[in-house]
Amino acid sequence: MNATTRSPHILRRLVSVLLGSGVLASLLLAVPGLKGVTTQIAHLDGGWLVAAVALEFGSCLAFAVIFRLFFNELPSGPARKLAWVEQGAGALLPGGGVGALAAGGWLLHQRGLSKRRIIERSSGLFFLTSAVNIVALVGAGALLATGLSAGPDDPLRSVAPIVGGILVMVAVLLVSILTRRSPGRRRPAWLTAGIDSARSSIARPNWRLVGAVGYLGLDIAALGATLAATGRPVPVAPLVLAYLIGYLANLIPIPGGFGVLEGGLAGALVAYHAPATQAAAAVVVYHAIAFWIPGLGGLLGYFLLRDQSHMLALRRRRALRAAQAAAPKRSSTAAALAS
Repeated sequence: MNATTRSPHILRRLVSVLLGSGVLASLLLAVPGLKGVTTQIAHLDGGWLVAAVALEFGSCLAFAVIFRLFFNELPSGPARKLAWVEQGAGALLPGGGVGALAAGGWLLHQRGLSKRRIIERSSGLFFLTSAVNIVALVGAGALLATGLSAGPDDPLRSVAPIVGGILVMVAVLLVSILTRRSPGRRRPAWLTAGIDSARSSIARPNWRLVGAVGYLGLDIAALGATLAATGRPVPVAPLVLAYLIGYLANLIPIPGGFGVLEGGLAGALVAYHAPATQAAAAVVVYHAIAFWIPGLGGLLGYFLLRDQSHMLALRRRRALRAAQAAAPKRSSTAAALAS
């Protein structure tokens, strides 16, 4: 799919998200039980909202940092634009991270990277950021279970996340080991190559690894800032757990995640003792921030890359025409000298 056919596709996604935002806003205003949420939004603390915007922007910059660790062969300018495009695709397209990987892979292939390298590096980036999520899940659960953080410390909300995170980590590692020990079977390249790429990035320490932590941590902090804007902040451990559990709702393929992500995050926050009205208000504002900052940045990055690609293609065509025009002249000159 070329750039001219993909542009209307992206614009249609944006229009569908705008319509989804309008439907969500209409529900908040029309449903009696949700009018308290709109009232709460109207009284949010402006300073905390500015902090949430800054933290979300910082999260996007952190992703660009870790992205360049895996795609260091690209020039810095296009690499940063591609990182923003991946984040914008994750916000605009259904499936979140899956849509981001697909869009990023297509653009990386346009920049000349082989499919094998794209699969290896993109999967490595995915596994590294996922590993950070699991470590955060297990760590936050441990803080609650040991009483080192305020919040509900019952087994369901503290120990269960620890067990779940460890099981996921063990399952991924076991699948990787089993596929290596079965040479006769076809291996899923994205799994084995991705895990190897993530491992090698950790084995060779680089300051850009901080980007993986900042990408997650600053995004969680943005949600925490919107909760603080309601006047009812949530302790760190319950906030991290509610964020990671609530974001599972984003697996439902809805463009922009509108409706499903709000329900998932608000439900998880309430499960960790956040007041329902304040949680719903904070989540609605957080999602707007977490959608529009990477979404607009991704669209800008995409159009800048497209214009740059058009300019490069135009230069190649001009160079080719100049070479073709010069060829007959060289031939005639050589013939004249020979005679």
